[in-house]
Amino acid sequence: MFYKVQSVTPKDDFILSVLFTDGVKKEYDIKLLFDKWPVFRNLKEIPGLYKQVRVDAGGYGISWNDEIDLEGNEIRENGKDT
Repeated sequence: MFYKVQSVTPKDDFILSVLFTDGVKKEYDIKLLFDKWPVFRNLKEIPGLYKQVRVDAGGYGISWNDEIDLEGNEIRENGKDT
């Protein structure tokens, strides 16, 4: 099953607040990805990049640029309920 993202808000300390189209809200700590996927380190190393997060066309994930993205399913399954 695919979970569609309605909106994403970048919060302090690299926590994303994500709302899905079915009303479920999750918080996702992207700091956990800095060691697992080195490309995510750019979000803390490039000034302003973290705040540029947006919902992808179709709502199946979020992205910052052509290299850094995250599937909605990952956020839904591993994010914390709010």
